[in-house]
Amino acid sequence: MTKYSLVGDVGGTNCRLALCALDSGEISQAQTFSGLDYDSLEAAVRHYLELQQHQEVKDACIAIACPIVGDWVAMTNHTWKFSIAEMKANLGLDHLEVINDFTAVSMAIPMLKEVDLLQFGGKKPQDGKPAVIYGAGTGLGVAHIIHVDNRWLSLPGEGGHVDFAPNSEEEDIILEQLRTEMGHVSAERILSGPGLVNLYRAIVKSDNREPEDYAPKDVTKLALEDNLDCRRALSLFCVIMGRFGGNLALTMGTFGGVYIAGGIVPRFLEFFKASGFRAAFEDKGRFKDYLVDIPVYLITHDQPGLLGSGAYLRQSMGITLVA
Repeated sequence: MTKYSLVGDVGGTNCRLALCALDSGEISQAQTFSGLDYDSLEAAVRHYLELQQHQEVKDACIAIACPIVGDWVAMTNHTWKFSIAEMKANLGLDHLEVINDFTAVSMAIPMLKEVDLLQFGGKKPQDGKPAVIYGAGTGLGVAHIIHVDNRWLSLPGEGGHVDFAPNSEEEDIILEQLRTEMGHVSAERILSGPGLVNLYRAIVKSDNREPEDYAPKDVTKLALEDNLDCRRALSLFCVIMGRFGGNLALTMGTFGGVYIAGGIVPRFLEFFKASGFRAAFEDKGRFKDYLVDIPVYLITHDQPGLLGSGAYLRQSMGITLVA
């Protein structure tokens, strides 16, 4: 009889929960809940487990969009706060892992199949070399992953909060405009849903005009309809996404590949394919040749966070993942 664990992927907007078969890593019974509908993560998990009437769940791994540095977890882009030990006890679990959301996405890499990836340039990934995963959603997540002694080791961090580094006159103007509004301008202030709006607003304001009150989906929609300001914003987004990915590849020599996750890029995939993304990724002056063979992949699997949470939990329980 298959034994199941609980896996979760909790972002600033939604909470995704599912069951993971411990023997195979297969994900099933996935459901998405709005974070606004529950006072706490524990309440959302409890509701989901009540729906799984015929499954006894004693092991869990929940990926969450914030730094995990101890027992107390406070989300960056949500009001939820909790003690890991307290939630484990309250839910009657034997084993509870709480990890960064991009730790989970990175742990999905060894579980992905060719059909789950779309390649943008470069050659094949090199076995045994580091890989990096980044992605724009409510925020900007970053994690690296390496394979050591038959184990996958994720190296989480807060790379989305490094300084935004402009590399053109247009980007200099964007930085100057955003700095007057918010002081420190991180990469996440641009490479995220809210960041796309920041780009649009900065473009319009730098032209001494008043921006519209758009949401991220409005900017994307209007860009695809040839609204000039929104199209400029989306084009810049793709270029800066490429440049940021190139920076990550340089930092750790990620010849194992660069992987893009997050919910934003798939919304304008054809636009992204035709954008300056790959050229910007390789645009590193003397080190262009260093990057030219490194492959970039867009993860097309619909739930990499859940898949990776399951992989992390299974490995923590002594199961060897595929290499």
